[in-house]
This record gives sequence, structure tokens and C-alpha cells, in this order.
Amino acid sequence: MNVIKKTSDIRLRTIAECGLILLIACMFAVTFNQLRPQGLRLVGDWSPEARLTLESGETIAIPLQEAEAFYHSRAAVFLDARDPEFYALGHIEGARNLPWEEFDQYFDQVMAGIPSGMTIITYCDGEECNLSKDVALVLMEKGYTNVKVLVNGWTLWQDHQLPVSTSLEGASLR
Repeated sequence: MNVIKKTSDIRLRTIAECGLILLIACMFAVTFNQLRPQGLRLVGDWSPEARLTLESGETIAIPLQEAEAFYHSRAAVFLDARDPEFYALGHIEGARNLPWEEFDQYFDQVMAGIPSGMTIITYCDGEECNLSKDVALVLMEKGYTNVKVLVNGWTLWQDHQLPVSTSLEGASLR
């Protein structure tokens, strides 16, 4: 009986020591993170829209309703950042395909005739898809001044039954 009690005491003590070590490690990590000049924020807005806020505080995210208004007034160029295979399966009607993976290869062809001040709306599919953001940021680096990202654009566009196409006009040709 005494042996069972000693074994039980040792297990409890081991569990308590592991918990204490874990607590100390967490405290050390949080303290170190807070002392770093570029530490990670422990609390924040991690929404897709928040991730599209520039250092200046300006957001490049565009709400669906605003993108739809640009579409109907033909005041913007829509760029699909997905692979050509997905573009061929369906895209926003009139959108051009500028796949992120082949950006440099197709940039000149796709962007021909688009003035640097024109409103450009990039999109891909899924809230976690960063292809449209990546395309938008590089377009801004190249001097395009009015670039927006429609987060989860393809899904939202379809869900709201807005005009879509499977035409390959505007596709990146291989």
C-alpha cells in the first residue's frame, strides 16, 4: 500500500513540476515578445480586411457593393489572380487573368492599355487566399495608384449571382 502511495505522489509531483515549467516558459515568451521592438501583437484584428491595411493606415480591401458599382459603371478593371485553369472554369465577366504564380511572364500582356490611375480590383477565391493581395501590392510597386482587393471575390461574386463567364477572352495564354 505504501508503494502505491509513493508512486502516486511521484506522479502528482511530476505533473505539478511540468505545469510549473510550462507556466514559466509561457511567462518568459510573453515577456520576451513584449520587449522586442517588433513583437507580435497578442490581441488584434486578424480579419482578411485588417490584413489588407497598408502602413499608412489605408485599406486596400473593397466591399462587394462598391466593387459591384465599379463593375456596372465599367469604371474598373477586374484582375483574377488565380491560375488559368481556375479562371477557365469561371470568373467575373470581363475580368482579365493575371496569375500570381506567373505574374512577370504575363504582366505586360495583361496590363497593356491600362493607365496607372485606373481603378483595378484584384480577386481570388477564399478568405485566406493571398494571391489577390500579392498581385495588388506588386501593381502598387509598379506605379498603379488605385488598386483594391475584393476579399473572397470569386465566391462572393457567385453567391450574389453577379455576372460570370467561362470565356477565355482576357485569359493568360500559355
